[in-house]
Amino acid sequence: MELQGICHKMHASLANLSVTEHKTQKADVEYQFTLDASIVHLPIQVGQEVEIEWTGQIYCTSCGTKTPKSYSQGHCFKCFKTKASCDLCIMKPETCHYHLGTCREESFAKNVCFQPHIVYLANSSALKIGITRLGQMPTRWLDQGATQALPIMQVGSRRLSGQLETMFAEQLADKTDWRKLLKGEAEPLNLTEIRNEILTEFTPKIQKIRDEFSQNLDFSEGIEILEHEQMREFVYPVDLYPEKIKSHNLDKTPTIRGKLQGIKGQYLIMDSGVINIRKYTGYQLIIRTE
Repeated sequence: MELQGICHKMHASLANLSVTEHKTQKADVEYQFTLDASIVHLPIQVGQEVEIEWTGQIYCTSCGTKTPKSYSQGHCFKCFKTKASCDLCIMKPETCHYHLGTCREESFAKNVCFQPHIVYLANSSALKIGITRLGQMPTRWLDQGATQALPIMQVGSRRLSGQLETMFAEQLADKTDWRKLLKGEAEPLNLTEIRNEILTEFTPKIQKIRDEFSQNLDFSEGIEILEHEQMREFVYPVDLYPEKIKSHNLDKTPTIRGKLQGIKGQYLIMDSGVINIRKYTGYQLIIRTE
């Protein structure tokens, strides 16, 4: 089996959803490749031999132009410098500058930044705090390889969610350790109990942020505490985790191959090393399986 196309991040979905005796939603994670912006069924099974070849070509996923280098996960330099989706505030939403009148794209702000956002707890390599658009659940958690997740707050803008994330990050990690992620399952946590503890502890600071935003009519979205959300658990298709992490780099080695041992987050885990598929967004790839 051979497929060729412009790489995008893998598409993850849930299957076999159930509710445990502890009222936790549990589901298996399934993956498909996304080539040329279309989801394709690629019959890669754990245990199969797979070969990934980079043709040497990179195309901007925004304008389609051929580019010698990929910026901000799949953009040419021009789009990187002009697109709102490549601005610093995407990585650091608390730095959103729409209210200063300097946003790169009005339509992007309305369609992305001023949509309901969720502040959540997740357990991937360890406990972390994070944010995502309401419509991006559970995609965001699956992309991060989280084995547990729990929404704790809902707000009306990306900037407000970023302010809350920054506040919680004073005590909680806001990054995933990808090496720990790929070396095994994280120790299970009681996210409901942790939610109750941190919401109580941070009540004064949450109120301060609520008051600051409510003073500006343009940003009076409010903060909703999610007290009745169920914890989610995700089971990834992994047969064997590596003892030592070796990372493949297509820029240095254009063709890699190995036996697939698992998929977690956006990583393929092979006996020859791991590869972050999302890192190569915009790269033209040939994927072969036996």
